[in-house]
Amino acid sequence: MAFETLSDRLQSALKTVTRKGKLTEKDVDVMMREVRLALLEADVNIKIVREFINEVKEKAVGEAVMKSLTPGQQVVKIVNEELTKLMGETAEGLNLASKPAVFMMVGLQGAGKTTHTGKLSLFLRKKEKKNPLLVACDVYRPAAVDQLKTLGKQLGIAVFDKGTDANPVDIAVEGIAYAKEHGHDLVILDTAGRLHIDENLMGELSQIKKRVSPQEILLVVDAMTGQDAVNVAETFHKELDLSGVILTKLDGDSRGGAALSIRKLTNVPIKFIGLGEKLDTLEVFHPERMASRILGMGDVMTLIEKAQENFDEEESMKMAEKFMNASFDFNDFLKQMKQMKKLGSFSDILKMLPGVGNQLKNVDIDPKQMARTEAIIYAMTEAERKNPDLINSARKTRIAKGCGQSVDEVNRMIKQFLDMRKMMKQFSKMDPKQMERMTGAMQAGGKAPGPGFGGGVPAKKGKGKGRGGFRF
Repeated sequence: MAFETLSDRLQSALKTVTRKGKLTEKDVDVMMREVRLALLEADVNIKIVREFINEVKEKAVGEAVMKSLTPGQQVVKIVNEELTKLMGETAEGLNLASKPAVFMMVGLQGAGKTTHTGKLSLFLRKKEKKNPLLVACDVYRPAAVDQLKTLGKQLGIAVFDKGTDANPVDIAVEGIAYAKEHGHDLVILDTAGRLHIDENLMGELSQIKKRVSPQEILLVVDAMTGQDAVNVAETFHKELDLSGVILTKLDGDSRGGAALSIRKLTNVPIKFIGLGEKLDTLEVFHPERMASRILGMGDVMTLIEKAQENFDEEESMKMAEKFMNASFDFNDFLKQMKQMKKLGSFSDILKMLPGVGNQLKNVDIDPKQMARTEAIIYAMTEAERKNPDLINSARKTRIAKGCGQSVDEVNRMIKQFLDMRKMMKQFSKMDPKQMERMTGAMQAGGKAPGPGFGGGVPAKKGKGKGRGGFRF
């Protein structure tokens, strides 16, 4: 998980000051020693660590903090601000003004350059309504051209190639000419990489840059290589004057040293991060949101954006109406689960909610539970899905056999569903003041709003084989 180790260490260090009503300089020193170790273990450049520690300490021991009513929270705020500054403060956009806009993707072999060429084209087609053309300029790596063509076919995006015998510089020039003739307003050049940086590679990339004058030169670099990623970025930037970095495999990097070092050392912004193998797992890099995630403050804005992108507003309104009049059936529930899957794993969603990720950190969230619930619903007849009240003991036995689950598991899922539906009907009859009082009481008790699927109540650990985790 991205930044998991760093996040744990930093949050643990900050707890030493947030629990205190008064702070001394010694308290800050103790905390900063832990922060320093956390950053060094995350493979952050030592020069950056020193500067970061000095900046935070200078502000944390200031009079305004020490005399504050909540000094611990002020220190957390300072650390959050400095982390944000370290990673670039705000998200950097792309230069799409030219028609066609030309982007060069550069980097070493194995960083995911070709894959992220496809990811970026899909992202810009969806977000910016672009009509991209992918140009296969890597004529050296075996099957690189075929890989790009396969990606293009999978995404429904055009690919220009001249085979492996043509000159990469000529391919780039001809690809742009083709784009102009065929109405493509974005060209993404998938250039060659090497296992290491050499003179031939840089010479070729410089020639392409000189001939096509790209609006963006984006370095694709593997986050898991830590300080090596920074060294690669420095070398490419010196030769090509990079406009941005795409940091891949961030979901597999529990340390985060590359993300915290690249911007400061190279002054090249991280524009995108890759968070998975699927082609839609590319996100704009927001330094302020990433800092909040690292410190356990959540990332509500990203969650809202994902929901807006994946949820149909009209369909959501219909679902809400069905909830309120208790006509919500298993077909509706199946649709809801499919929409939730588009947001990512449930544990990732929880981490975007302020405070929730930390509270449920030790709860074993079983990702297979949703699949088991789906299997139970698929084993029902259409009539049973539309009218859950039809499901008697004999039908439950048949459903259990059909989905390979126990009758107890089927009973439990159906009961949770009916309880949730009953609760939603009760909510619909409440006046606003009653609703407000009830919500306040639940928040004070630290519980989520309701059992089963909607509220997400942690299941008791150790109860039931293979069922630990979060009930849906």
